[in-house]
Formats: sequence, structure tokens, C-alpha cells
Amino acid sequence: MPKTVLYASVGPNTTQYDIDVAACTLTPKGTVSSPANVQYIWPHANRKFLYAASTDSGSGMAGGGTNHHVTAYRIDPVSGALSQHGTPIPLPTRPIHMATDIPSEHVLVAFNNPPAVRIYKINPDATPGAEVPQSPSINPGIFPHQVLATPDNKQVILVARGFDATATKPEDPGALHVFDFANGNLSNQQTIAPNGGYGFGPRHLDFHPTRNWIYVSLERQDQIALFTRTDGKLTPDALSRVDTLDHTQPKSDHQLVGTVHVHPNGRFAYVANRSRNHIGQNSMAVFALDPATGMPSRIQNVDTQGVHPRTFHIDPSGKMMVVAHIMGAGGIPCRLTTFRIGDDGTLTFVNAYDIENGDKFMWWAGMVTLP
Repeated sequence: MPKTVLYASVGPNTTQYDIDVAACTLTPKGTVSSPANVQYIWPHANRKFLYAASTDSGSGMAGGGTNHHVTAYRIDPVSGALSQHGTPIPLPTRPIHMATDIPSEHVLVAFNNPPAVRIYKINPDATPGAEVPQSPSINPGIFPHQVLATPDNKQVILVARGFDATATKPEDPGALHVFDFANGNLSNQQTIAPNGGYGFGPRHLDFHPTRNWIYVSLERQDQIALFTRTDGKLTPDALSRVDTLDHTQPKSDHQLVGTVHVHPNGRFAYVANRSRNHIGQNSMAVFALDPATGMPSRIQNVDTQGVHPRTFHIDPSGKMMVVAHIMGAGGIPCRLTTFRIGDDGTLTFVNAYDIENGDKFMWWAGMVTLP
């Protein structure tokens, strides 16, 4: 079976970890550095390269910082070690999310402040290249937080979260912005904004591996939502919205939903509940998916044993999960935690690996199976 490795980024540094799936253990190996703090990473479709989006800006800093890049790294096909490949390309502002299209012919980058989506060519040698100019009519919505190509590569979906109302400002609505996509060019196709986007704060989505179901985490509502996509069209409203929190447990004043991922077997989905401190619910919500309708039903909430779990990943066998926490608080260090995934989809905590993060965040962690 091909080797799968984990990469986790703290500040500008990305460290490789070897994985033992049976034991749910991580062994640190080498580290590489990016021009600034790594925000997100995405592997090339051939799994021989990684692309890292980095920035010296941070959450809530409008246009802050001057050092924003996409850097390519070559992956050693035997060990998984990383080495820089080519020259980083500059970005205009903080990238909040990045992916490639399905064949990795383009890099897709979402920017939250000011809101934008930009497309960059990937050169034949796999280095990131020139930006593809887009129509000024492209609508990025309010506070984009993820950009992802559909599995058929015919469309791109930009997830725009919006903002809750405050004492001085009304709610900014959220939406899923669907664009037709061809040769690196976007064109407006559909905007999914139930109730005008009010009470709808999407952060992240994932596609079912075999069906036309799309699962969306609603950050501002602490819910998972189900949509379907047929002939390039999404249902205009969610077919289901299910709470992610355990309502028998206390939540914090800064309780947020994070990443959603579907299990490789398509029978379960997982959503991260994040609290900005150690008081609220930092947990994984586990959902069983109805095999006929795709409807999610929550079957477990399990403590992630850390604070603010921003990213997590499931190994290709579906037997192990690694959760990355961006920070420490309340005496709990910044850490990676591992869980065993049972045949019934439920999680059992196995190990915690404390990370020396100083004043930096662990924004991203993910797995790559070597070619």
C-alpha cells in the first residue's frame, strides 16, 4: 500500500510526520519554511508536489501585511520529504484558502478581506504561474472562506461566510457562489443563499465520494447542511440542517463550526466544533449518512483533547483521523491529536502530540498519499 504522510504547518514552518495507522502514531521528520506563515496547503493531483499559501497578515487585518505568496514544494516519492520547487509567486493580500482544480492545471485562491477569488496557471514543470484575468462581474460574496472545484472540474464553488449582526451593524448574509469553469476562466452561474443568506453562514464544504451530495458546515449556526448537485445545479435550499453541538454540554461565547470531511467510504461525515478557549466545545461531531437520501444524523460528539481544532484529516483507509489545533489555552498546549475510526464511524482518542508554537498558529495540517 502506498505510504501516506502528514504535513502540519506552524507559522512559516511545515513539518512532515510519518504515520502508523494501526497504532495511530505520528513520527516527526523534516521541516521546510515558507516566505511567511502558512495559511493553507494543497497537493498536486499527481501527488509529487505541494502548494503552500502563506501570509504575514492575519484574521481581521484588512489588507494587512505585504508578504503573501504561493510556494511549490517537491515531494520525495519515497520518504515524503519536501524541498522548494521554483520561485514563489506573489499574491495581493492574505490568502485564506487555496486548492487546485482537479487535474492541477490551475491554483484557485480565496481571499477574505477584501473578498476575491483569483486563478493562477500551473506551469508544465508544476511551478505556480501567471494569474488568469477574470471578468469584473465575478461576485465573491462576503468573507469567502473556501474555494473548491467540483469533482467533474466543470465548476468552482466559493463558500462565503458572511458575518453575524453586532450591536452596531446588521448581519451580512452568507452564500455559496457557483461559477462555471473552463480553461481557468470563471463565469457566474448560481448563487445559493437561502432566505437571502440571512441565518446562513457557510464556512467549508466537502463532496460525497460517489453520490451528488454536498455537505456544508455552517459556521455561524453550528450546523451541517446537505445540498445536492444535479446537471451543474445545486438545490436552492438545504435538504437538511442538523446541529453539530452536544446541547447537554456548555458552549462558549465564541463557539464556531469549522471543517467538514466525508469518510472515504461515504457512510459518515465529520465536523469540527471550535471554541476560541478551553471552556466551550472543542469536539468532533460524527454523522451517519443515510445511504438512500444522504441525510446526516449525529451519532457522537467526542472531545478533540485540544483548543480550536481548525483542520483535520482522515487517512485513505478510513481508520485514522488526525486533528490539528491552532493554539493552546487554559493549560492545554497547541497539539495534534489522533483518533481511531471504528467500523461504525465513531472516534476513539489515542494520542496527543504537543507542539511548540510560540506566538504562531498551526493553521493547517493534512495528509498526502505518495505516488
